[in-house]
Amino acid sequence: MKIAVIGTGLIGRSWSMVFARAGLDVSIWDAHPPAADAALDFIGHRLPELAELGLLHGRTPEAVLAAIKPAASLADCLAGAAHVQENGPERVADKTTLFAELDRLAAPDTVLASSTTAIRASAFTEALPGRGRCLVAHPVNPPYLIPLVELSPAPWTTPDTVARTKTLMEQAGMVPAVLKREIDGFILNRLQAALIAEGMSLVETGIADPSDIDNTVKHGLGLRWSFMGPFETIDLNAPGGLRDYVDRYGPGFSDMMAHSTVPSWSGASIERLHADRREAVPEAEHKARQEWRDRRLMALMAHKVTQPD
Repeated sequence: MKIAVIGTGLIGRSWSMVFARAGLDVSIWDAHPPAADAALDFIGHRLPELAELGLLHGRTPEAVLAAIKPAASLADCLAGAAHVQENGPERVADKTTLFAELDRLAAPDTVLASSTTAIRASAFTEALPGRGRCLVAHPVNPPYLIPLVELSPAPWTTPDTVARTKTLMEQAGMVPAVLKREIDGFILNRLQAALIAEGMSLVETGIADPSDIDNTVKHGLGLRWSFMGPFETIDLNAPGGLRDYVDRYGPGFSDMMAHSTVPSWSGASIERLHADRREAVPEAEHKARQEWRDRRLMALMAHKVTQPD
C-alpha cells in the first residue's frame, strides 16, 4: 500500500515515520522542495534512536528510511496512493485550495485526510465532487511517539471512508478515536483547553504559581493519565466504582466548577505566563527542550510497549 504525505514539516515527517515503520510505502511532497530534504535528514537521524528503544516495529532504520521517497510533483506523489495525509498550513483558505487539487488529482477511491489541529473537515471539503472520501485525521504532536489519532468525519463523509481510515491507522500502530459528529477542536484539544483554562484561572486569581500548576499535572494527574483515562481513573478511585465516586464527590465538583473563573487568554496574565516559561527555559534553549521532550516521550513509549494493556 502506498501512502502520500503532503507537507513535510514537523507533523508530515512524523507521519512518514509512522507509516514507513508499519511496512507501507510512503511518498512525500512539499510545496517548498527543501522541506522534503530537511524531513529526510531529520528522519534519518531519529530512526536509530527509535530502533534502540524498540519503537520501529521490528524494522531496521535503513528499511524504514528506504520506504520514504520524495516525489517530484504533487501528481507523482498521489499516483497510486490509497491514503493521503495532508499537513498544510492551518488556514481554511489554504486547505480549501489544496483539497481541491487533491480531489482532482487523486484516484476516486483514495482517502483524503487532513492533520488539521482544529478546523472541521466540512469547512474545506463541502464543494468537492469527492467530498465523501474526506475527513480529519488529527494526530498528537509528535505522532511517531504519541499514537492517538482523532478521526472526525464531515457530515457527508462516507462510513466506508471512516472504516478504511480506522483500519489503516490501527495497521500503522496508531490508536484511533472516532468522533460521531464534528465539533470544534475535536476531543483532545477540548480536554486540553479545559485543563489549561483552569490552570490559567488559578494563576490569574493568585491561587498558585505556574510552576506549581505544571508540577501538579506532571507529578500528579499525568502519572495516572499516562495509562488511564479520566473515567477509568474515577471508576478506580471509589470502592463501588464510577457511580459511587459521583455520589461521593459529584456535588463538590459541581459546586467547584460553578464558581470557576474563566481566564482572559490575553494581556498581562499571558505575558506573565510567557515570562515564567522563558525564565525556566530561555529562548536560546527552547529547541533543545523540545528535543528533551521527544526523548522523554521515547523513553515513556519504550516502557509502555513492554507493559500489558
